[in-house]
Amino acid sequence: MAAPQNEDEMRVKVRDMIKDIQVAIMVTNTPEGRMHGRPMRAQKPDTDGKTLWFFTRDDSSKVDEIEGEPRVLLGYSDTKSQDFVSIAGKARVVRDKEMNKKLWTEDLRTWLPQGPEGDGIALIAVEVESAEYWDGVASNVAFAFGYAKAAATGKPAHTGENAKVAFHD
Repeated sequence: MAAPQNEDEMRVKVRDMIKDIQVAIMVTNTPEGRMHGRPMRAQKPDTDGKTLWFFTRDDSSKVDEIEGEPRVLLGYSDTKSQDFVSIAGKARVVRDKEMNKKLWTEDLRTWLPQGPEGDGIALIAVEVESAEYWDGVASNVAFAFGYAKAAATGKPAHTGENAKVAFHD
């Protein structure tokens, strides 16, 4: 994909970069003001690309943390393609069994053995406010060229793309 030219194209690029990444690190804020991160199984983004979904147990500490302070940070990493995305947004807890069934994938049973209709299962919806991405060079040849150039010039190679993206107008 060519470098995006405008905010809409960059939003699409962010969605494309994270759509196949299965795990995100979700960082919440504790009541004591500390950051608390944990891996979360990512669901496919909404078609509008502005809402990201995660399943959770309703009695987990992250639910209390989100209800106390809804601002979260999500980190996505695809080391094979050297793509990295950081997403800031506001989270809310959704208790809706129909939505659970709609978003459920069977591999979630590993953490939620009672299935989508089980008691104590909730969703976390993260409304994306902004993102930053690093679209790196996945090619070993390009990486080697960047390394050689940096070693020869003493200046860092610019072998990828970095951009900040707003998700609100």
